[in-house]
Amino acid sequence: MEKLVYLSQALTFLNLLLAAGGVAAGIVIGALPGLSATMAVAVLVPFTFAMDPASGLIVLGAIYTGAIYGGSYSAILVNTPGTPSAIATTFDGFPMARRGDGALAVSLATLASVVGGVVGALLLMFLAPPLAQVALAFGPPEYFWLAVFGLTLISALSVGNLLKGMIGACLGLILSMVGVAVIGADVRFTMGSQTLIGGINIVAGLIGLYCIPVLIDLVATKDPHLKVAANTGFRLAESFAIAMREKWNMLRSALIGTVVGILPGAGGSVASLVSYAEARRASKTSETYGKGNPGGLIATEAANNATVGGGFIPTLVLGIPGTPPDAVILGALFVQGIKTGPGLFTEQGEIVYTFIFGLMIGTLLMLPVGLVIGRYAYRSIIAIPKAALVPTIAFLTVVGSFAIHNNMHDVEVMLALGVVGWLLNRAGFAPSPIVLGLVLGQIAEQGFVQSYLIGNARGDILGMFFARPISLAIVGFALLTLFYPLVAASLGKRRGKTSLTDATVESRDGD
Repeated sequence: MEKLVYLSQALTFLNLLLAAGGVAAGIVIGALPGLSATMAVAVLVPFTFAMDPASGLIVLGAIYTGAIYGGSYSAILVNTPGTPSAIATTFDGFPMARRGDGALAVSLATLASVVGGVVGALLLMFLAPPLAQVALAFGPPEYFWLAVFGLTLISALSVGNLLKGMIGACLGLILSMVGVAVIGADVRFTMGSQTLIGGINIVAGLIGLYCIPVLIDLVATKDPHLKVAANTGFRLAESFAIAMREKWNMLRSALIGTVVGILPGAGGSVASLVSYAEARRASKTSETYGKGNPGGLIATEAANNATVGGGFIPTLVLGIPGTPPDAVILGALFVQGIKTGPGLFTEQGEIVYTFIFGLMIGTLLMLPVGLVIGRYAYRSIIAIPKAALVPTIAFLTVVGSFAIHNNMHDVEVMLALGVVGWLLNRAGFAPSPIVLGLVLGQIAEQGFVQSYLIGNARGDILGMFFARPISLAIVGFALLTLFYPLVAASLGKRRGKTSLTDATVESRDGD
């Protein structure tokens, strides 16, 4: 009965208005390349200090979940992840938009985001304390193997051109090592430049590798950016039919996103990559992933939005931020006088449960708000001529890169990587493996070095990497994901030969 009281408090007109406004603001900010969810939450935190604690948290949660979802717009329509969580959304979202299914892709992303967000919020409400123990069970070896698991997605993305995919991933790993080492503070690959000591920012790298090549191609070709479809409406009936067909994929991805979200530092980018790999492995049409398969889009969007609720689990129960935006929200909790810990759900249950219900309501509001904004965005991208579209996107890339640290160095890095990415793209190197290496490189390096140092101190380095149950489970999934495309291709060839042999025998018998 108490939870019904908290629900009624979350359903007040003020909280509903704050949730809707926060979601809309988050969507707009998340859709702009470079303006991340962390930035959106950080900028608006001071405005919540004068609010009631629960209302303030509802606003921040709504902005956070809206920004994560908003990153799918630019990923689908201009092949540029609005946030790092939307990296994998480009794999199938942009191909769908190019063949004229942009409105369908936006609708599917909205449905998957809502389902993922609701699943994450429900698990936050009912299973927060036990799930928080999962975060405590993860150590440096598990983070290392989790990063390796994410890198195995290269195999799935590079079928038929695995060598170039591996070369691209190695290039991304090298880029991730530029600057001061995560552990040891060694200065590497700076070529004597002071500006490279801080390394290559992930968001600047994303914008450069994904967006600049698209801009160059827009200028270099006469073809329209997106295929103009006859129906630019919501296509809700078709979207619901596809979502129901992919319901287990959506649920599995939401659960993966929640579990990965509770791991401090992992975030939506890792969750979406892992869920994409699992969706592709389990699909009967895995060969169409990366070419506009709705299942890939659904998997990534369900996972990255589930990390919102998942990230709040260690934040509220343990006081350990699960994601960067959670760290900002944790600071807001302290300012409001809210002490995190296992007793938070009993001692200050009114605030916490009202916030969780508000987060769930904000996620549900994403459906109407997101569809309306998404339809407007899709129609605008199609209607705007290239002469106006290219400079507009170019301006946003520069502003987004500069806004990361208010530093022109990030803009220079973005432009340099963009030109390099375009040249590599012309040579057959896709940007996705490079970005995977860049995003997962630091996580893998930190986990490996810490595990090695701890194992060396204990005199059991191999045991540190291979004697922990969770590590072994992740290694097993990584091997399965890595070799599954090759095994599936081999089995397909054998079946084809068998069918051909059977057909030949039947033909001879008929003669």
